[in-house]
Order: sequence, then C-alpha cells, then structure tokens
Amino acid sequence: MVVKSELEKFGLHPTTVELGEVDISEELNKQQKKELNGIFQSFGFELMDDKKSRIIEKIKTTIVELIYSEQQLHVNFSDYISKLIAHDYSHISKLFTEVEGITIEKYFITQKIERVKELLVYDELSLSEIADKLYYTDVSHLSKQFKKITGLTPSHFKQLKDKKRKSIEEL
Repeated sequence: MVVKSELEKFGLHPTTVELGEVDISEELNKQQKKELNGIFQSFGFELMDDKKSRIIEKIKTTIVELIYSEQQLHVNFSDYISKLIAHDYSHISKLFTEVEGITIEKYFITQKIERVKELLVYDELSLSEIADKLYYTDVSHLSKQFKKITGLTPSHFKQLKDKKRKSIEEL
C-alpha cells in the first residue's frame, strides 16, 4: 500500500503492485528513477531497474513465498523456478550464485531454517510437526540441516531461547 501510495503521489499510475514487483505504465528518466529510489529508501525499499536484479529478487521472493505458504511443490524445484522466471535453470543458478555468492539451493535451505527457528521460538509446534509443515522427509533430516546452518541442534536453540525469557516476576 505504501509503494502504491508513493507512486501515485509521484504522479505515476501503477498497473500492478505485488510483493517485490511493481509495473507502471509510464517510462521514467534517470532523474525520476533517482528521486523514486530516494523515496523508497526512506521506507526501507530499494528500486531495482536492471534485469539481473529483478531476476534475483523474483527468485528470493518466490522462495520466501513457498516457505511461508507451506505449499508442497509437485514438480522439481529447479523446474518450478525455471518456468516462473522463464529462463533455463543453469543460467538462473549461475546468475544467482554470481550475484549473491551462494547457490539457490543453499539460499532456499537457509530460508527454511530461518522459518524453523521462527516456529521454534513460537513454541506452538513440536519438531516433528515443524518437519511435516516444511516438508522435510523426517525430523532427523531437519535436525541435520539445522545444525549444519546454525551450529546448534534445534533443542539447544530452543533452550537458549527459553533462557533469555524472563518471568513476569523478574521484570
């Protein structure tokens, strides 16, 4: 809503405004792009105009949406991304690694582990339920990935979180 509002204040007419992507009917000159970038940066957003950046951002957005929607893919992840981005996966993968310094797969796993950490902090689901929710083959697989990424076991991570919490009497 903020993005749409700011674009309209700027005198532009957005045709679509979605997570990470905006289409406008007007062509912008360099000065207008610079001004818009300044406006968006004040809200913590970044204006991306080059094709590489848009592809990378689309990949990242897609991964985060997949993880948070808890939607199970019925096709291979690489096929899904290729079709969505409309490029060969090897090209997309090489571009992503070149720009981000990690592979798409590593980024996907890292984001999944961030979601696991979030769910552990909420403390509403068991580790087994979290594994099911995020389509891990089993708890062991989730635990191994978690330890590889964080250096901690899920139960140790949960204990650390619990130690930081103070009871109301301690406040």
